[in-house]
Amino acid sequence: MVFIRLKVLCKNVYRGKKLKIAFISQPWNNCPPVKTGSVSVWIYEVARRVAKAHEVVVYACNNKVQKKEEYDEHERIHYRRVSISPDKLFLKYLKRFPMLNKNHTKPLFASQLYYLGFIAKIANDLRKQKCDIVHIQNFSQFVPIIKALNPGIKIVLHMHCDWLVQLDRFMIENRLRQVDLIMGCSEYVTRKIRTCFPQFAGRCQTIYNGVDIDHFIPGDESALKEKNGTKRLLFVGRITPEKGIHVLLEAFQIIVKHYPQTSIEIIGPDDKTPREFIVDLHDNTSVTNLKLFYTENYLSQLRTMLPPKLTDHVTFSGHIQQEYLQSKYSSASILVNPSLSESFGMSLIEAMATKIPVVATRVGGMTEVVEEDKTGILVEPGNVSALAEAILRLLSDEDERRSMGDAGRKRAVDMFSWDRISEKLLYYYENTYGNSYGNNRNIYA
Repeated sequence: MVFIRLKVLCKNVYRGKKLKIAFISQPWNNCPPVKTGSVSVWIYEVARRVAKAHEVVVYACNNKVQKKEEYDEHERIHYRRVSISPDKLFLKYLKRFPMLNKNHTKPLFASQLYYLGFIAKIANDLRKQKCDIVHIQNFSQFVPIIKALNPGIKIVLHMHCDWLVQLDRFMIENRLRQVDLIMGCSEYVTRKIRTCFPQFAGRCQTIYNGVDIDHFIPGDESALKEKNGTKRLLFVGRITPEKGIHVLLEAFQIIVKHYPQTSIEIIGPDDKTPREFIVDLHDNTSVTNLKLFYTENYLSQLRTMLPPKLTDHVTFSGHIQQEYLQSKYSSASILVNPSLSESFGMSLIEAMATKIPVVATRVGGMTEVVEEDKTGILVEPGNVSALAEAILRLLSDEDERRSMGDAGRKRAVDMFSWDRISEKLLYYYENTYGNSYGNNRNIYA
């Protein structure tokens, strides 16, 4: 078992020293345990594995149920919850001043004012906890605040997006000087950081998102047979413009002309990404043009673009907890991810683990996840006809769907299991921690 190898690895590496590792969630992520949202899932799945060998603390905001429970322990993880109510009020006040977002490379969300109360409380608590390593998700502005109160701590900055290369370079460079390990959720993200900041290239590593290969398993083949010739397409992700769901619905109108019984289920919360997070920062016109979808609710726009005769063929299921997604994948013919911007593509590996072939766009980290023409098909983003053609190709060939499903399961197990991701992370921790502590293991050499 990988868990056993983790214990042996850590014993050999740290010579009996048990590290204290802190994971910091994004300010709006709850715990424990959270099984929705790629960043929250990553922290939960990795932290409970790392806790087999080391002491682990997870910082996150509290929700309505947890407001009176500041501390908790679950699966050997010490959860410490921080109220973000003061920050929300402060940010609401700051938004009255549009000049704070006037410079798109120095937006409010990238400033040290953004959730300052949240991270200040955590930085102060880290000093009391005496952690060896702190692992931050996405927000580089947390780095100097933590370092100011914890000068000896090792800092890991984990990027699930392109912010480091999109925001003001001088601002980011000053923050990265205090970071010991910079992680990207895909080589796509990591490579861009190395290119933009060559002086820190030796600190950059890739750590993929993962999938629970014991939960996302193939369903009973007899239950997967299409009923009455119905073909089932599936999309899983947030309902937000950069996910390209409008492109998928346009392609769907072509598909039903060939397969009238085809249906599509769109699973995910109506949770549009703030425009300044992606659209205003991007240099690709297909993404910057998405600002047109920010004039009104995106989900409403998707519903209105469907011809009346197709409304019964499309189901918007809203948010579904991850533990219930496996059956949705298993009953699908194809998983489609038509994103125009995607750093990784979590739904792809969940579908692959469930032996479902995938159709995705040739953007970001999805080109690393999908082995083209073996586990799925890749098409150019925003190309309606190419997307429809790829889906039609798989719908017409059951043998190819089955072959891609088998190959996808193998790839998910070999590359993206949470055990494998956690083992690799501990290896990086070893080198980061040992770099200044005399173990003579220096990944920066």
